Amino acid sequence: MNKIAIAFIPLLLISFVIPDDRCRSSKPYVMNITDTITDGPYVLYKNNQVYIKSVIQDSSAKGIRVDSVEVGNKMSVTFNIETDEPGVYFTVNLKEKLLNEKPEYKKVNKYAVISDIEGNFTAFRKLLQHTGVIDSAYNWTFGDGQLVLTGDFFDRGDKVTEVLWLIYSLEEKAKAAGGYVHFVLGNHEIMNMSGDLRYLNPKYPQTAYLLNENYVGGLYGENSELGRWLRTKNIVEKVGNILFAHGGISTEMNNLDISLNKLNDISRPYYPDSLYKYRDDRLEVIYGDQGPFWYRGYYDAKAPISVSQIDNTLRQYKVDHIATGHTVIADTISFLFNGKLINTDVHHVKGHSEALLIEDGKFYRVTMHGEKFLVMEK
Repeated sequence: MNKIAIAFIPLLLISFVIPDDRCRSSKPYVMNITDTITDGPYVLYKNNQVYIKSVIQDSSAKGIRVDSVEVGNKMSVTFNIETDEPGVYFTVNLKEKLLNEKPEYKKVNKYAVISDIEGNFTAFRKLLQHTGVIDSAYNWTFGDGQLVLTGDFFDRGDKVTEVLWLIYSLEEKAKAAGGYVHFVLGNHEIMNMSGDLRYLNPKYPQTAYLLNENYVGGLYGENSELGRWLRTKNIVEKVGNILFAHGGISTEMNNLDISLNKLNDISRPYYPDSLYKYRDDRLEVIYGDQGPFWYRGYYDAKAPISVSQIDNTLRQYKVDHIATGHTVIADTISFLFNGKLINTDVHHVKGHSEALLIEDGKFYRVTMHGEKFLVMEK
């Protein structure tokens, strides 16, 4: 690593967005970029400025580029994210506002469900394309359909930033077409926001070092765009007649007898908490092994659960199915208890990526190679 180059590169770089009168135009000012971005950008807020920080690579060393614009001109900021395909990018525009997600949504005729991508952009892209959610140019092609992501898009892989910006950008594209993107948080999202980085790809501590930012409090803190955005997400959602939770709903969670609205409201302030000083005793369950982030009891062969536990959850939340990720039990999406429980976690890293596609009451497995298998019909 050439530390002298790192120190001087920021002084020599030309900005993505020039902080002058051109930023006040209704159209973003975009320059021709020749640098290779290896991570980022990260959008950070400080002193009424928006800073766009990226790690770049030239022929000899890594460096950084830092660009800025006044907060009042943030809607002029646009940037391209390089994908896993050379020369192919998708565009991100910053959102005007970030609002907390609702916990319940009406039923539609078409859903795609994906979980546990963990920074594997290639698998994510292929599943989105083969389920008809996006096309090769990253346009939303799912109409009024709903894309549901059930957690663990952080950690292990080396394209976490790209995955997150793709989700972020698809949200607005989906809304414009009458559809919706749901991002239900898993344990790895909570771990990254609260400082448990045991599964973090080595690329990301290096990014934080180069950008002179704390990974947790800086890149994903309350003054970062991605950090603020993640804090708007829920930990359990009801979409139509399906309840989505990363790990699942344990007996202990059933016994709390808590509404989805209350569950998400009391949990949200503690996403970045690393001290576990909860003001509500229910949070000890919610953030513990029996909570929706970490629970694995559905799939424990040594202590199998009863159908009554599943039925209690279905009855409490007035749904017909529970869909989870978190625990791999097969190379394919699995249906248990006559379809009342659906496991969507698979071995993405081993090439066994699948998405759940629901169309007009028919449940399909869709592979990253475009194969489509009917599994259940209601």
